[in-house]
Amino acid sequence: MHELTPLTGPVSPVEALRRIATLMERQRAGSYRIEAFRSAMARLAGLDEDEVASRASAGTLTDLEGIGASTATIVQQALAGDLPDRLQKLQDETAEPLAEGGAELFAAVVGDCHSHSTWSDGGSPIEEMVLTAAELGQDWLVLTDHSPRLRVANGLSAERLAKQIGVVRAIDGSLGDTFHLLTGIEVDILDDGSLDQTEAMLGRLDLVTASVHSKLKMEPRAMTRRMVAAVNDPATDVLGHCTGRLVTGGRGTRPESRFDARAVFEACRDNEVAVEINSRPERCDPPDELIEMALEIGCLFAIDSDAHAPGQLEMKRYGCERAERHGIDPDRIVTTWDRERLLAWSRRRRPVTD
Repeated sequence: MHELTPLTGPVSPVEALRRIATLMERQRAGSYRIEAFRSAMARLAGLDEDEVASRASAGTLTDLEGIGASTATIVQQALAGDLPDRLQKLQDETAEPLAEGGAELFAAVVGDCHSHSTWSDGGSPIEEMVLTAAELGQDWLVLTDHSPRLRVANGLSAERLAKQIGVVRAIDGSLGDTFHLLTGIEVDILDDGSLDQTEAMLGRLDLVTASVHSKLKMEPRAMTRRMVAAVNDPATDVLGHCTGRLVTGGRGTRPESRFDARAVFEACRDNEVAVEINSRPERCDPPDELIEMALEIGCLFAIDSDAHAPGQLEMKRYGCERAERHGIDPDRIVTTWDRERLLAWSRRRRPVTD
């Protein structure tokens, strides 16, 4: 992977608005502010270029729904052949890497096992996630929207997941060999350790990330049984944000779930399930001492973004800094593997049907 290459003028209005939204997401700006730019981008993308230019000349861009004064200024500057001031300012502000360390490992990471779209609680369509992942130099991305029990996140029923699989396959088929979009899910680990989706649907997916999202204060022995059962399930490939903690951010803080980490990580090792290093700054999960334990036990790892917007895909920088600091061999990190090796691994325990 690499950072986004800064844009220089001239740029199209749509390209300028897209990059502004992406850089704002990278800065973790408020979603309502970002939505204004993505809405304007979508509105303009559906118009003829001559109409956009005509409206810019007549000063009637703001008559269009979703176009305000600030987005109209960006469009006018882009049409004049200039790099819009707002875009230049954001590029200057984001010129430095998100994390100081981990550059070598970040360059080696070619994929992501954990990402979301507007099909569940993400902020952008699948196509926008793919576009930015490709611009960042990724080779593959697994789309892992939520499962049905997580209603607050608009989790996917079996029927909606089946439709999404078709959409993902179609998008992937249109990309050629330059980038690959893979089917997946972030499936909820239920109270008894079972997975919140049918066995048949899980068998149709390229990769499954399993995470606990409820009853995070469960008694330690019960939580351990729950997590070990999920890791033992043949469908599980990645154990997502294992402690569930929050250390910063708008949702406040949340303590780690309590469980026998050694028992859980030994189950991960025995089943070749990767322990996720969740790169979101508010999660920073697992904590350092648990990364060290998983490393000593012999686990595989997945450095994932858990991106809910295109500009968050680069957050893997944070996970790479942590993994490099702990001395994890890149070959033990599944997100450094090429697509063929990843799929051979993910199909190791379950039959795949489609």
